[in-house]
Amino acid sequence: MIRHVVPALLLLALAGPAQAQVLGEDAAACTTGVPAILVSVIGLKDRKGELKLELYPGTEEDFLKDDRDLLREGKLFRRVRVPTPLQGDMQMCVRVPRPGRYALLLTHNRDGKNKFSFWSDGAGFVSPKKIGRSRPKLTQALVDVPMGVRSVTIQPQYLRGLSGFGPVKN
Repeated sequence: MIRHVVPALLLLALAGPAQAQVLGEDAAACTTGVPAILVSVIGLKDRKGELKLELYPGTEEDFLKDDRDLLREGKLFRRVRVPTPLQGDMQMCVRVPRPGRYALLLTHNRDGKNKFSFWSDGAGFVSPKKIGRSRPKLTQALVDVPMGVRSVTIQPQYLRGLSGFGPVKN
């Protein structure tokens, strides 16, 4: 019995750390190599609610524009939603139509409502720059996607008093 356990433990040790599960309806895009963005989500305030990735055209005119307007105008908009995992590392995937420059927003909808709440929800962009009290800048959200998968990390920021939005302090 011990002879069979030791090789199995050795194989587990050689395999290295477990990979985070890729979440969302576009998860297959990040494993098949089609143009996509793989987002590692770090620094959540808690594990409530859901996470949303929203993909916008990489232009000032279209950044954070209402999704209905973008779709009515025939422009790109894509949203991927997943329940916030109760534990473990998190990665989300969103496919893109072709290589190019896009704007990406991650929100942590903690209150369960379908509208962003400044008081409870979090928002994050590819840039780790503190959002503060102003409208996020397009440059904070831009992602250049090559042929294949682009990996990025996003840490949501939450309202922290008069200074505005910032990352959770450990």
